[in-house]
Amino acid sequence: MSFKKLNPPLKEAIERLGFESPTAFQKTALPKIKSGADLYCLAPEGSGKTTAMIISVIQKLNSEAFEDSPRALIYVKDKEAALELEQKFKKFTREMDLRIYCAYEEQNIDDQKDAIYYGVDIVIATPKRLGKLFSMTGIHLGQLQLFILEDAEFLSKPGNIDEIVRIPLSISKCQYLVFGEKMVPKMERLQDTFMERAKVIKVSK
Repeated sequence: MSFKKLNPPLKEAIERLGFESPTAFQKTALPKIKSGADLYCLAPEGSGKTTAMIISVIQKLNSEAFEDSPRALIYVKDKEAALELEQKFKKFTREMDLRIYCAYEEQNIDDQKDAIYYGVDIVIATPKRLGKLFSMTGIHLGQLQLFILEDAEFLSKPGNIDEIVRIPLSISKCQYLVFGEKMVPKMERLQDTFMERAKVIKVSK
């Protein structure tokens, strides 16, 4: 899949950022993600996984805001990873109206509930904080299209997988994507819940 097959605002962003052609991982992963399949996307650091994820999310959401409920939920390991990913998204969405929100432990949870309630398209969250928001009915997932784990090796940290696996039980239809460098045991455990139909994409250097 070339970058030419993306929607116009996304193509413009890619050109502005100087991306000329997909990496080997992106050539393999982007069309499979676009197909709607649930996927484990495994490749070494530096292979373009995060960029592929960002492009896929923006493409799926048609590069524009829509109603109030989140349509993409992205789990990350901690506050620093959330803020870093938010900045990477904003480089792409500078000329778009997509709304991106980070949720992590250091923030006031009532403020987080209000911000999400008033309308976001993409939520980037740590497992514990998203779990707490979900328990408090502070996030509506009825419009969710993408459920993503970024750098999913963080599942090995105690408690994270338990926070994550309970939420898909309340999602009727969604695409699930797990990104990492290699399959670790906790990632394999997801096959017992929401990743039971997932395929594996694996690209080596």
